[in-house]
Amino acid sequence: MIPLLITFPHSGESVPAEAPWLDKLDEITLMRDVDRYVDRLYHPIVEKLELSHVVTQWHRYAVDLNRTPKDIHPGLVQGAPEGSVDKKFASGLHWEQTTHGEVLMDGPMSMENHLLLVDRYYRPFHEQVKAQLAELKELGDGVVYHIDAHSMPSLGTEKHPDPGEQRAEIVISDCNGASCSSEFKDLVIEQFKKQGFQVAYNWPYVGGRITEMYGHPELGQHTLQIEINRKIYMSEETKQPLSEKFDEVQNRICRAVEAVHAGLSQVMSDD
Repeated sequence: MIPLLITFPHSGESVPAEAPWLDKLDEITLMRDVDRYVDRLYHPIVEKLELSHVVTQWHRYAVDLNRTPKDIHPGLVQGAPEGSVDKKFASGLHWEQTTHGEVLMDGPMSMENHLLLVDRYYRPFHEQVKAQLAELKELGDGVVYHIDAHSMPSLGTEKHPDPGEQRAEIVISDCNGASCSSEFKDLVIEQFKKQGFQVAYNWPYVGGRITEMYGHPELGQHTLQIEINRKIYMSEETKQPLSEKFDEVQNRICRAVEAVHAGLSQVMSDD
């Protein structure tokens, strides 16, 4: 068995009961920054190879699983310590605005509600990720590979480091070389390029908190982030899949992941 895990922290669309401020939103706004359909894009290859995976059902605006519980904007949680959110993770654990500037929260939540969101939705996801990584690492004789799967808007907004820039079809990120081996990164980039994708590396994303938390190549844990440009498989206006493109993109992604899986098999047999 190849110790490969795929996580989907932003594909969830369900709004927790503890985030009623999101119930007022129309679907377009609610889906603005969701990694919609990303888990579906990978689903066939996850099933075929029986890959370990963790996917959430919960909406990132309520509790962003690619942040830490300390990534809180001042004034959004009553009684939270004053501080500044890292610019790389400017949206924070609880989103105040969409990347288009639409207001999501018009006042702070209680500390009790914040803790409930963390305990009921944040911690269970990460406990599952940690458990799967530990199990795979044991099966892999101390080595585990991890893809954190996301999607991105085709054009950077003012909330992003690349406002107004057209983006590549795929962005591969490894925290500027810190979260995985160069061999794993090169293998993934090579296989996505072989499937005809335009691939960028560490721009405009260098990785999220998940790549930071779990990517420790010195400990045998190799994590990288893959962002897919939404424009190539869905309408960014209606948030619906593009019937003429979705299956094609899905097939290419699955072929790339299957080739990565085969490449890791070869790497591990050589070791």
